[in-house]
Amino acid sequence: MSETMTTNSTGATRRPVTDAPAGPDGGARTQPFLALTWLHLRYQFLETVRIPIAVLGNVLFPALSMFFFVVPQQGVAGNPLFATTAVAGLGLFAVCSASLFTYGLGVAEDRQLPFYPFLRSLPAGPGPQMVARVLNGGAFSLFGLLPLIIIGWLFTSATLTPGQLLAGIGTILAVSVPFVLLGMGIGYALSAKAALPVVQIILFPLAFAGGLFMPPQMFPGWLDAISQATPTRAGRDLLVQATTGAEAYTLALPVLAGWTILFAVLAVVAYRNDEGRRFR
Repeated sequence: MSETMTTNSTGATRRPVTDAPAGPDGGARTQPFLALTWLHLRYQFLETVRIPIAVLGNVLFPALSMFFFVVPQQGVAGNPLFATTAVAGLGLFAVCSASLFTYGLGVAEDRQLPFYPFLRSLPAGPGPQMVARVLNGGAFSLFGLLPLIIIGWLFTSATLTPGQLLAGIGTILAVSVPFVLLGMGIGYALSAKAALPVVQIILFPLAFAGGLFMPPQMFPGWLDAISQATPTRAGRDLLVQATTGAEAYTLALPVLAGWTILFAVLAVVAYRNDEGRRFR
């Protein structure tokens, strides 16, 4: 859209002239929400994949953990249930890692770029940008799952029916949402230097407490009770249920929904606080 300002013979400024299509009320027509979301989605996706190491780092660590710590243990790799559960746990770790590092650190770095204040000043509002970040989180979560699925298929006895595979993919996309929101909240609240250690401090305790590296059945009673209150344990059990049929604990879905709401509020509040600091 181009816009020009004209003056009359007395020097008074006249209304801007724009070549944007007119809306029903005679004003400039704004782009619909879905079109703006798609635009942000493409922009954020291309911005990330242009730096391959940013993608490979989140993809390789869970795959290497699977290859070195699960495959050599024949008691686990040779048992279809245990092997499938291990793939599900490390798959969720890949989701958490991609969400927290890509968005916790990525958003914090974006805020330091000269282009970002201009992007925030556009009249589109935060909605399309934040929805696009959530969708991108789901896309990069799938990238992290691909090598795990291949390793599990080639080197372990993990088995999935087509229905279980589709259910697992749908579940992990849903489970990725709270972690993307948490990453966004960290990114909008902290600088890049502060976001990196905070993400590390949050990620690994959540992974261990959620049973992503060690089966929760090995936890003592007190640790199992704490574990069931974490979003990682809730997401892990729902994913294991989708892929193996093993029942998740009763409160898994409410716990995950509660954390999703909490992290959504955190992301919105952090965004608005950052807007107040930078655009007053």
